[in-house]
Amino acid sequence: MNLRRRVVSPVAAAGALAIITSLAAGLPSAAQAAPASAAAGAPITHEENPRVPVGAAWTETYFPSSDGSGVELHADILRPAHLPAHAKTPVILSVGPYFSHAGETSPGGFDQVGPSGRFQDFIDGAGLMERGYTFVMVDLRGFGGSTGCLDFLGPGEQADIKAAVEWAARQPWSTGKVGMYGKSYDANTGLAANVLKLKPLRAIVAQEPTWDRYNYLFSNGVPRSNATSSPRSYYSIATMQPLADDSDRYRANAEYEKTHPECEINNRTDTQNPDPKSAFWRARDFASRAAGTHTPLFVTSGFIEDNTKPEDMQKYLANHHGPERGWLGQWEHVRGNETDANGRLKMGRAGWFDEVMRFYDQHLRGIKPSVTDPAFSVEDSLGNWRAQPTWPVVNDSYKARLSPGRYVDDGGQAQRTAEPLAAQQAAGWDIEYAPEAGSPTADQTTALSADAPGNSYWTFSTPAAKQVRLTGTPEITLKTRGEGNVWVRLWDVAPDGTATMFNENVALLNSDGATSFALKATDWTFERGHQLGVQIGTITSRGWRPVPSGQTITVTDARLALEVQDPRFDRPTQGDRSPYLDRYVAANTITLDTVGAPTFPLRVSKKG
Repeated sequence: MNLRRRVVSPVAAAGALAIITSLAAGLPSAAQAAPASAAAGAPITHEENPRVPVGAAWTETYFPSSDGSGVELHADILRPAHLPAHAKTPVILSVGPYFSHAGETSPGGFDQVGPSGRFQDFIDGAGLMERGYTFVMVDLRGFGGSTGCLDFLGPGEQADIKAAVEWAARQPWSTGKVGMYGKSYDANTGLAANVLKLKPLRAIVAQEPTWDRYNYLFSNGVPRSNATSSPRSYYSIATMQPLADDSDRYRANAEYEKTHPECEINNRTDTQNPDPKSAFWRARDFASRAAGTHTPLFVTSGFIEDNTKPEDMQKYLANHHGPERGWLGQWEHVRGNETDANGRLKMGRAGWFDEVMRFYDQHLRGIKPSVTDPAFSVEDSLGNWRAQPTWPVVNDSYKARLSPGRYVDDGGQAQRTAEPLAAQQAAGWDIEYAPEAGSPTADQTTALSADAPGNSYWTFSTPAAKQVRLTGTPEITLKTRGEGNVWVRLWDVAPDGTATMFNENVALLNSDGATSFALKATDWTFERGHQLGVQIGTITSRGWRPVPSGQTITVTDARLALEVQDPRFDRPTQGDRSPYLDRYVAANTITLDTVGAPTFPLRVSKKG
């Protein structure tokens, strides 16, 4: 929607908020029909500028990052319009790359400057202004109205996060207690803030984050399909043209990346290191760095989503020692409140904003919740919701010994069209907006169901004697001969040979012949009589960009570490089957011609 309102109404009764922004040429008169912009110094309300949420008073400000680099950060501040200018409120902060006045990931077609509407659903749906919360959006370096070079959540952006939290806590209108809110990249900044151990930070809500930034571009040495396109997408966002009626200061800051070519060069080269142990990636390994942290967390993650995959989630949560809450289930890259075209909640569970605000009220205001929410609400692969005190709850764990075998690491040759989850990546694909999974074409189904001889081999478990749930994070350990890549897939195989792929990961085989790596976090329930199939072979998915060696890989030993849970002890909680689950199953189900003899158990307990 293009917004053309140009008339400035009288200054809101809320009074002027402190703002650092100044205009070199002075304020225009009403006769000049100046746009209602917070750069003028006085707070702007919805009545003056329809891009401002109802009930909010908008101002802008600038402050330095915390690393002494000279980077200047821009923030948009939304205060309750009904409160006096210096009335103290808790602050909910979002820090990220998507808050440009011009648009989130591309120009939004606005004719009038205004604060980003990225989280207006949260502001309105949770009633933030009515509840007396301040909401602040801060542009990371290089984005929006901030200077500096983007660095993929590295030390520079972490310094920005620290500066934003501490700045928000010390404002005269702040109680000194800060929460963070976000989804995707600005959920990642929340997880990063936790590892910085910032005293004013009292609560974090992080929807669909990555837990270790390396995993977004690489998998154990193998580049993902977006390894180069995502950094390019972020640079495109960073160099988005500002609006014509943004302030001179904002516009000058927005041009920083274009006038500093090193920003683009570093962004395109530094991110291409495939070594997870490099200094670049260690600084962005938030799962490891979460050890000993205590900030209360409320997280969401889709076990089967194909954007910010749940890799190293279990490690992060295990290392974090503070209060934890979570919604985990079988959905795509969505928000807790998001609905589909039919009005169905995409996560399947009602009450997102109510639960989030009970979490914030408890940790930012000290208000004891009137409702006892589950610590973790989890949807399994059957669409059933349960409540549990933590995730995962493990009743037993064991290592399954898999069959030895051989495969040719040739990348599948003619089967390069096979991609079990998503279609070919779209132009401009990035961490926030990724293509959704859809049903495969007939050709794709054929390719999936008939790997060429030598491309992979299978091992099968015994049929489950009763329902059993694989939970936690499976881990594979291989001993191999030959150089190349490996793709490990887990399948739920029904008695009629129908098989659904529910977990996968890839790796570059270590030169010493010993390779171990984790798959994705999972929560998949096997019905009685179903078997676990494990497929080991070359990488034929377009989800990665391997370099096939062409060599025959001999697997002399393979072990799969599993954590299992007994569904008999589930404690149900409210929630419907997430709509995405049926689409995912349809896109990832094949029929096997033969199922080999079982070689390892699928069980709930050692006695089962």
